[in-house]
Amino acid sequence: MIKSMTGFGRCEAAWDNRKFTVEIKAVNHRYLDINVKMPKALNFFESAVRSELKKYISRGKVDVFVAYEDLSETTIHVRYNREVAREYLRYCSQMAEEFSLENDISVSKLSRFPEVLIMEETGADEEELWKELLKALTGAAQMFVDSRIEEGEHLKADLIDKLDGMHDKIVFIEEHSPQIVTAYRSKLDEKVRDLLADAAVDENRLLTEVIMFADKVCVDEEIVRLRSHIETTKNTLADGGEMGRKLDFIAQEMNREATTILSKINDLECSNCAIDLKTDIEKVREQIQNIE
Repeated sequence: MIKSMTGFGRCEAAWDNRKFTVEIKAVNHRYLDINVKMPKALNFFESAVRSELKKYISRGKVDVFVAYEDLSETTIHVRYNREVAREYLRYCSQMAEEFSLENDISVSKLSRFPEVLIMEETGADEEELWKELLKALTGAAQMFVDSRIEEGEHLKADLIDKLDGMHDKIVFIEEHSPQIVTAYRSKLDEKVRDLLADAAVDENRLLTEVIMFADKVCVDEEIVRLRSHIETTKNTLADGGEMGRKLDFIAQEMNREATTILSKINDLECSNCAIDLKTDIEKVREQIQNIE
């Protein structure tokens, strides 16, 4: 199987009024580029998230969004700071005695002094948080991979269809290229006879000229290499696995051969076919850019 670099995955993991939501989306990229966005309070998990995702993804620009909700009623509690309260009382008593004032400190007044009563948020256990985050991350990653495989199968079918079309154009050029030499010989023979009128035509010289022309426009080697590249591409698609870089290199070589064919052939029909061939190769290369 082959994988597209375009994909999407989403998963939620909920427990005890808490919930993690993870979304993963990606587009094509030459290398693996993972961008993680999550609440600041969970940033210490970023490295672990990246490491986990590398088990599922080898190439692509990947955006990961992690959302965390905590709706439990026990996350906030009040803590009584006894030592701070004692210090406030001691200094208030000292001030009352020193300045002959009434010490009117009550519990309600003392409780409003800074740091006497402190509201604190109780966070979940780090190990428990990671366990639940991992559930959401794994589920999203698996959905993400499945979407890539599905898209990859569509890419594979489209590529094979385009490769078959390229093969048909190669067959057309192969069958018509000998006719170019035949037509050239006829035109050359006619031109020479017109120029020489009744004079004898040097058949050997004419044959030499035709042979030189035939060698110049011969595209047999390019056709053989193009056939080989098409077959290699199909076999690679059938084998599956990571293949994007390899197929991209093959596509470059196919384009090189098609360019050479176009530069050699001076027949209008074959030239148009070679142009269509180059167009198909470019389309194949664009599709290959989306393969992992």
